[in-house]
Amino acid sequence: MSEEKVLRTTTGRVVSNKMDKTVTVLVERQVKHPMYGKYMRRSSKFKVHDEENTCNEGDLVTITECRPISKNKSWRLVDVIERADA
Repeated sequence: MSEEKVLRTTTGRVVSNKMDKTVTVLVERQVKHPMYGKYMRRSSKFKVHDEENTCNEGDLVTITECRPISKNKSWRLVDVIERADA
């Protein structure tokens, strides 16, 4: 009875592709304020492994968790949903 770990998958925008085989992806989410009930926008930046250097800034991508590839990089690119207008 081995339980398989469920990997988190999310979508976000590429904000930087200046590194080799790495892109920075900004993931936005909405959270409800505990007291006032207003929805606030929160964001996180992830370093994502892009093996073929396929992403450009502004692309909408799907990423998933993986084993740590480097000190700050533990996400990898699944696919590019939408290309940025060049």
